[in-house]
Amino acid sequence: MSFIDHLEALRWHVIRAAIAVVVFATAAFFAKEFLFHDLILAPSRADFWTYRMSCKLGTLVGAEGMCPDKLGFIIQNREMSGQLSMHISTSFMVGIVMAFPYLFWELWRFIKPGLYPHERQNSQGAVFFVSVLFILGVLFGYYIAAPLSINFLAGYVVDPSIENQIDLQSYLSTLTTMTLSCGLVFELPMIVFFLAKAGIITPEIMQTYRKHAIVVILIIAAVITPPDISAQIIVTIPILLLYELSIYIARRVRRGAAARLNAELAVQA
Repeated sequence: MSFIDHLEALRWHVIRAAIAVVVFATAAFFAKEFLFHDLILAPSRADFWTYRMSCKLGTLVGAEGMCPDKLGFIIQNREMSGQLSMHISTSFMVGIVMAFPYLFWELWRFIKPGLYPHERQNSQGAVFFVSVLFILGVLFGYYIAAPLSINFLAGYVVDPSIENQIDLQSYLSTLTTMTLSCGLVFELPMIVFFLAKAGIITPEIMQTYRKHAIVVILIIAAVITPPDISAQIIVTIPILLLYELSIYIARRVRRGAAARLNAELAVQA
């Protein structure tokens, strides 16, 4: 294919991906009550699933402080068109998240023809695993990281006379940042998989720099969570597990490459 033909193919992949986002965003826009009351604003209420599970855990261990009766803030809008614009932008954000598996599939369809047959064979299931990891990360961010951040920041006061009146945009920014950041961080095993396939990274390198990686992971956890030790630990643990899983994946990739090389040498002999 010529360069123009590649651009034409890319254009149609982008068009189909954009249509998928618009379809999901439109569905989210018309499901306004579910989108905001049951999904977006749910972590701002004390009856949210995470807070109820925290309350049950606190009852078991005798820590009543883990059971919030109510969150110490109210959400308000200060702009005339703030709620409408936030409704539209949030719908598109939800549309992108819901269409992510299809978006990556379209990207993969564009990249796949340029791969060698053995590279296509080695990359089977990439769309499935990338989508699953992203969804797991989003769920972790929505049910764990975001509620911990919201609960901590809502309950933090420098003086009892100051009331927390949170702007709608600030609340949505915190929620989406926590959720999408975790979705991207959970892609670490797939990133390591492709880097190991390309020979850029090895399990020995990851093991050698494990201590450095732990420091980086702690920094990432500190960035995407509030300055609360318990929240940082809860976010750090799954990322560390993903790093160890990535070492295992890199080791499997190298073993597979060595096996293929031995098979090719045996055929040549």
